[in-house]
Amino acid sequence: MIVCIAEKPSVAREIARIIGATTARDGYLEGNGYQVTWTYGHLCTLKEPHDYTEAWKIWSLGQLPMIPQRFGIKLIHQEHIERQFAVIQNLMQKAEGIVNCGDAGQEGELIQRWVMQKAGAKCPVKRLWISSMTDEAIAEGFQMLKDQDDYQSLYLAGVSRAIGDWLLGMNATRLYTLKYGQNHQVLSIGRVQTPTLALIVNRQKEIEQFKPEAYWILSTTYRDTQFLSTKGKFTKKEEGEKFLQTISGKPFTVTDVQKKNGTEQPPQLYDLTSLQVDCNKKYSMSAEQTLNIIQGLYERKLTTYPRVDTQYLSDDIYPKCPQTLQGLMETYSQLLAPLGGKTLKKSKRVFDSSKVTDHHAIIPTGVPARNLTDMERHVYDLIARRFIAVFYPDCKFATTTVMGRVEDIDFKATGKTILEEGWRAVYKKDVKDFVQTTDKKDSNDNNEERTLPAFVKGESGEHVPSLTEKWTTPPKFYTEATLLRAMETAGKFVEDEQLRAALKENGIGRPSSRAGIIETLFKRHYIKREKKNLIATPTGIELIDTIKEELLKSCELTGIWEKKLRDIEARKYDPAQFIDELKEQIRQIVIDVLADNSNRRVTTLSDADMGNCLPSLRTRTSYQRKDSLWMQPMERRLQLQVTI
Repeated sequence: MIVCIAEKPSVAREIARIIGATTARDGYLEGNGYQVTWTYGHLCTLKEPHDYTEAWKIWSLGQLPMIPQRFGIKLIHQEHIERQFAVIQNLMQKAEGIVNCGDAGQEGELIQRWVMQKAGAKCPVKRLWISSMTDEAIAEGFQMLKDQDDYQSLYLAGVSRAIGDWLLGMNATRLYTLKYGQNHQVLSIGRVQTPTLALIVNRQKEIEQFKPEAYWILSTTYRDTQFLSTKGKFTKKEEGEKFLQTISGKPFTVTDVQKKNGTEQPPQLYDLTSLQVDCNKKYSMSAEQTLNIIQGLYERKLTTYPRVDTQYLSDDIYPKCPQTLQGLMETYSQLLAPLGGKTLKKSKRVFDSSKVTDHHAIIPTGVPARNLTDMERHVYDLIARRFIAVFYPDCKFATTTVMGRVEDIDFKATGKTILEEGWRAVYKKDVKDFVQTTDKKDSNDNNEERTLPAFVKGESGEHVPSLTEKWTTPPKFYTEATLLRAMETAGKFVEDEQLRAALKENGIGRPSSRAGIIETLFKRHYIKREKKNLIATPTGIELIDTIKEELLKSCELTGIWEKKLRDIEARKYDPAQFIDELKEQIRQIVIDVLADNSNRRVTTLSDADMGNCLPSLRTRTSYQRKDSLWMQPMERRLQLQVTI
């Protein structure tokens, strides 16, 4: 028998149906020479400190750093997991071959490899690697199974990430809890979560320390059009008033009229982060909500694999696009009509195999989308419209710049007129929407559209000058949308798509993990929401203030780690070197913290305020305090905080 192992029962059922394994057994399906079983996500995890040595049961500064000679894995101690693993182990030990049908990504590879290792599988292993769950994709994937060795570097990157998170999370959490914690509560430190918290705290401090300053803008109105002075801002009112007096009562003369035509390309396809950003901006959905919804749409065969960081399609997808668009006809017939009977545009901004590694951008599969919830429709509609729009012509517009002068002071007005809307027609409000929205303007429309009157060079006339007082404004609080962008670009909040793409390689966290990181900060009560804004709590602020080791909270340094992990996946960096470097960094952090004699403390929240945070050690009867040593490991709860 060939044993196929998927990541979820629902996925296993779809695969089993396609390959003919239709007989239900206890924990698997069987038929046509296949046995199809499943995990529930992670069944195995890295061993915890006390699994390596009894000495590490005690939370003691004297036992740090904890660095195992060799890392090992163990089965997660939950009844349903242990029962399912017994089924998997029995099947694998009798199998002629195994097909790894886990999610086609780093985490999926790690999950299944650990299960196979723990089960003692010895037979040859093939890899099913697909980007959508359609019947066609599954069938084609089984016809083109890959060798497991092709994905060895992906596995090594996943293992390196897990070990790195263990080393930093386990050691730094115990170190900071024992050294700086109060009320016997855990101070959770993580390789990604702590720099992310630092982003929020530092932005909040910028806002709190911001001192608004007044400035003045000189403008004038001529023929119902406002012209701004090219002199810019005046920091002193007297200086602005001097120029205001100079131009008062003097005629305004148009000195130049320039018209320039331009084009605007369609927005690029979605990767996971850009989809989460738009869902947060438009529908106030959290990053985790968006991830859960798009994962569900993928499993229902409506969209392609979601956990991606590319906005491109490989060239071999192009011939399949007419069929995909045809599948959208039921809902988007009006938008698809202009594309009918024409050869689809093939742009390098959309189709570029060199920009695609394991998976391409998120697009619809062409399977009709029916019986969706409101939130599912929102997410699906964004993806479908974006996919349709890339085949539309560029938007054509005209920009008019009018220069004027009063005495020797120059003024400027600009206007933009849409000549041919092109892809913007996909977002017009008079098109019958799949999702009814109340947005006044689509987020792609960032430029103010203003049609100017017809001006002629040399014309002159009366005008109404004014001097307007304005105040500088502080930076904005992070929202989930802007925080995701900052995480993606190692702390640099970047809207420009080209610059964003250049910085993505050094982002902190993986696209699929960033939503979980943000949720972890909420659960730890390090941050809270105020409307859309993310606000650091006193505990979060004090924790970042207490951490003097730049390595733990620097986005740039964490971004460099992420770059090395990507290089491991690309076979450009040695995973052993990555782990050795991190071990040395942990040793140095322990030395530095133990040398701190400042008696700093972090004021943690009361038990009543903890909510979803880790339980207080004081409230758990299995913990005892003796001579400043905290007994018993955090076990499963601490394990959750290091697998990030």
